[in-house]
Amino acid sequence: MQITRRQILIRDVVHGYDVESDGHVVGYGGRLDIRPIYQREFCYKDKQRDAVIDTVRKGFPLNVIYWATKSDGGFEVLDGQQRILSICQYVNGDYAVDYRFYHNLTEPEKNRILDYPLDVYLCEGDDEEKLGWFKTINISGEKLTDQELRNAVYAGVWTVAAKKLFSANNCVAYRIGKEYVSGTPIRQDFLETALSWIANKEGKTIELYMAEHQNKEDADELWNYFETVIDWVKEKFPNYRREMKGLPWGIWYNECMNGEHKGQIIDESPSVIEAHFRDLLDDDEVQSVKGIYTYIVTGLEKNLNLRQFDVKIARKVYERQGHKCPYCDRSVDGRTYPEGKTEYEFEEMEADHILPWNAGGKTEEDNCQMLCKYHNGHKGG
Repeated sequence: MQITRRQILIRDVVHGYDVESDGHVVGYGGRLDIRPIYQREFCYKDKQRDAVIDTVRKGFPLNVIYWATKSDGGFEVLDGQQRILSICQYVNGDYAVDYRFYHNLTEPEKNRILDYPLDVYLCEGDDEEKLGWFKTINISGEKLTDQELRNAVYAGVWTVAAKKLFSANNCVAYRIGKEYVSGTPIRQDFLETALSWIANKEGKTIELYMAEHQNKEDADELWNYFETVIDWVKEKFPNYRREMKGLPWGIWYNECMNGEHKGQIIDESPSVIEAHFRDLLDDDEVQSVKGIYTYIVTGLEKNLNLRQFDVKIARKVYERQGHKCPYCDRSVDGRTYPEGKTEYEFEEMEADHILPWNAGGKTEEDNCQMLCKYHNGHKGG
């Protein structure tokens, strides 16, 4: 990798600035690819964007910017996209700073901006070297997400197609999945979620799936799968609740299609599922609404975060039992507690439901027993 340092005036960088219909952004007389296919969408907040312009207007130094040279003699931004876009958008009249648009400035003020020299390092090397630099120089500043780095490593026509569906503001994936998927499209959260689901379905990593599809012309397979998962969720749970957002719906869909949760509540009709949900929601023992969805799919009670005995009740029962575990004088799973220990410190014991929740047991003092940790961990039901 060869690196050359140059100072390039803002007036030259903003010359030919254009946002094309597919989201591609160019500048520097059309020679600079400001937003390469593997780069993120613009994500600076207003204060960050305004700070860039304030720095330029005052003549203070901006951080170093990195461009990569291309075989056709042009350049692409390796690092500094957010700063360059902030400058281009301001000069283009897209926003105001301190209530003043660029066109409101005096000619000397405009020239002070246009004549500001950007400190640019031009990096020349093969694709692997450029992408290596891209990862390294983005460790600081607006830290890249894992998916943004994957987009860089597996850049290609498939990545471009996938980002149109999953990564743009108000993209189609966001429109149908915003109530079920956490994060934002422009930071690649929707793309990463969809990829993690389909990769799980195929028993692969996200990296392997992207590598296998890197040169495909479209991302229809990923989109059709994502749409199918969202439709399945809406069918099974027609009554939307905000706790549904961010749950691993694609993973659960894959497991259900593989028959892993046969016989669980999720196998029932939507009306029966809803009735079970309402019963669990009304149960004072159940402490997690999100956990209800997990329980409905998997049947695992631990996800319900069932109400626990408070320390006061546990201490009263501990004293009443004489610091002894009632299971230590009888067999559990074919054995008793080793070494015949019969009396315990309070911290060595755990509060347990005599009658378990699934049999109607409540978290009340008369349903509490103190067990040694061994027997509490090996007691069934």
